[in-house]
Amino acid sequence: MNNDDILRTAKMSEDELKLEIAIMLYDQGKISSGKGRAWTWLTVIEFQQELAKRGLCINYDVEDFQSDVQTLRSMGLL
Repeated sequence: MNNDDILRTAKMSEDELKLEIAIMLYDQGKISSGKGRAWTWLTVIEFQQELAKRGLCINYDVEDFQSDVQTLRSMGLL
């Protein structure tokens, strides 16, 4: 079974599968929400909404804070 077969069987797009994997890894504490957002190309709000849809709590750690500060600096807001 190849990747296309898996996606077709699961009735998911590659982006949907990527999101599910990112959320699973986040929930298991293996990646931060910042890493999950970066991998899935979602905004902070979009990733938080996806977590909320699944009843998962949002953990905001130092890495998330640093990522947000970097984003604000790149936008010229800091």
